[in-house]
Order: sequence, then C-alpha cells, then structure tokens
Amino acid sequence: MVIGIVAAIVAALAYGTASVLQARGAQSVADDRGERSDGAGHGGGAAPSLRSTITAMLTVSFLAGLALDGLGFVGNLVAARLIPLFLAQPIVSANLVVTVVLATILLGARLSRRDWTAIGVVVVSLVALGFAAGDEGRNNEWWLHWALPAVALGLIALALLGLRLMTSRVAVLAGLTGGVLFGLMAVAIRIVDGVDPFDLATILTDPAAYAVVLCGPAGFYMFTVALQTGSVSAASASLVVGETVVPGVIGIVLLGDTTRAGWGPVALVAFIAAVIGAVVVAMSPVVEVVESAG
Repeated sequence: MVIGIVAAIVAALAYGTASVLQARGAQSVADDRGERSDGAGHGGGAAPSLRSTITAMLTVSFLAGLALDGLGFVGNLVAARLIPLFLAQPIVSANLVVTVVLATILLGARLSRRDWTAIGVVVVSLVALGFAAGDEGRNNEWWLHWALPAVALGLIALALLGLRLMTSRVAVLAGLTGGVLFGLMAVAIRIVDGVDPFDLATILTDPAAYAVVLCGPAGFYMFTVALQTGSVSAASASLVVGETVVPGVIGIVLLGDTTRAGWGPVALVAFIAAVIGAVVVAMSPVVEVVESAG
C-alpha cells in the first residue's frame, strides 16, 4: 500500500512539474521571438515557426519535462498495480495542483482564493482517501482482458464520429474521452498478466497489454484535440472526471477494490470531494496559461 501511494504521489509531482517546465521552455523561446500569449491559447504575434517549436523542444526545461513525464508514467503504472484505483487515480490527477502551485513560483502566476480553497480540498480529501482505502482488488476475469480493447476501440470510434458531427462542446467530448481512455489504461495495467513475475511472452499474448498500448496514445490524442478546439479549462476538467470516476467505479465493481471496514462513506465523500476539487483547479486561469504556453 505504502509503495503504491508513494508511486502515485511521485507520478503527480512528476506530471505537474513537467507541465510547468515545458511551458517555461516554450515561453522562453516565445519571449526571444517577441511572441506573447493572451492566456487563452492564442498568440498575440505570428504563429510559431517549425524552427521555434523545435527550439522550444530542445530547451533544457522542455527536455527535463519530458523526462519527468516518463517518470510520472512509471509511477502511474506502479500505483495502478498496488493500490485501489479510486485512490491511485485521484492522486495522479492532483498533478494539476502541483502545476498551479509551481506556476506561481516559476511563471509568476497568481492564484485566487477559490484556487487555494480547491487545492486544500484536494489535499484533505486525498489524505482521507488514503486512510479509508483497503486492499487492491485481485479479481481478474478473462473476459475483461478482451473487453477493455474492444470498449476502447468502440469509444474511440464514437468519439471521432461525435467530433465530426458536433458544432459545440467539442473540447468537453474530446477531453472526457481522453480521460476515460486513460482510466481504461489504468484498469488494463492492473489486470495485465505477466508482470509479476515478469514473463514477456505472457504479456504479449494478453489483450489487456494491447489495451494499454491503445488507450495511452489515443487518450493523449483526444486531450490534444480538446486543447486545440476549446478552452483549456473545459478540456482539463473533463479529463479529470474521465480518468478518475470511470476507473474508480470499475475498480470497486469489477476488480474488487475495497475500503477499510466502516470507512466506505468516508471514502465516497472524499472521492467526490477530490474529483470536484481537481475539476475546480483544472478550471483555474493558471492552468489555462500553463497549458497554452506548453
């Protein structure tokens, strides 16, 4: 349990710090070219050239951010295997808290009273969830290994169709779809065979492994679409809901994740509060600035 919680915290810290470092690298190149952002994702000057984009990606800050993204992914893998998903996913989603706090230090952003209140709610709720969480589930039904990639493919197809037909709320749909895909990836990580003890042949023959490979890039693509088609706040908030609620419910209903005896109501309230707090943080103008810059 302790190792899983530490891994989830490391993932949140790594992801959150990576966002700020990548934004700082992008902004340093933009400043050199005299570009400015209006905070809504639209540059005040000319569109960045391919050369400036590559230059931003080669800055020390941006490269450090990419390395931290890799560390965060590893932490997320470990957490999904070792602790209940209703605890692991909210902790990882708290990377937005790390992002906004670091943005006040490294990017000169300012947080409102609402932002600080939401941050406090997230922290307290995660502590309560940590005390309320029981053992991670060991249920591993064979059909779920096949259902995850099938559901992921169906979800991607429906989302792509919806994106073509919708004229509004595109960012919400894409962000929510990306979040659900990340959530399904966490479920697939939990149940994939051949990890402990390690057996590559078993992993390669497990459909759940391909669900991980499918959901990760597809979730990233959907979130990118969300950022490109609407406000960062709507995209980030939708992502948080998808990547926490769906795996949390699946973990309890299908995988057997448990709470400590008598702590069920506390876990439920803390989970809901953590998700709502994370959504409020995601809607902060500071997140908008960081994601737009990065």
